[in-house]
Amino acid sequence: MVSGNLNVERLLDSICQDLKTLITYRNIEDPIMIGIRTGGVWVAERLHQQLGITSPLGILDISFYRDDFTRSGLNPKVKPSELPCSTEDRHILLVDDVIMSGRTIRAAMNELFDYGRPASISLITLIDLQRRELPVQPDVCGDTMILGPDQQIKLCGPDPLLLDIRQRQS
Repeated sequence: MVSGNLNVERLLDSICQDLKTLITYRNIEDPIMIGIRTGGVWVAERLHQQLGITSPLGILDISFYRDDFTRSGLNPKVKPSELPCSTEDRHILLVDDVIMSGRTIRAAMNELFDYGRPASISLITLIDLQRRELPVQPDVCGDTMILGPDQQIKLCGPDPLLLDIRQRQS
């Protein structure tokens, strides 16, 4: 069983190396990096800086695109998405902290397509929990893990970034 904090710096370094390879392999020029609020934005800020991407960083708040909106209600901290330019024919590097079911990523892609039709979307995550409900897979991932049913993972930040794995509160 996993517990404690994970080394986010090591994961970010690994992701940067893999992203450089992906960008070269796919011949991606001038990508737009977009983070999913909140944890994905923190990760995207760090990767954007480390990779020296020249396009401004974009931010998505997918609250209105979630398929569980009617079940869970509106997050009281909803903020507008901030995309620096059109996504039409652009290569998107979509960043989130943790992928589990794939539903957050589906919502993010739905929102992105409302801004235009991207040339491509590459998904980058710190952690893959491998509990998919939808067929969505990251292109670049820092680490893969399986948590126990009584565990949860949370990214705390933005400075420093810490991945905390703890027991669920009953």
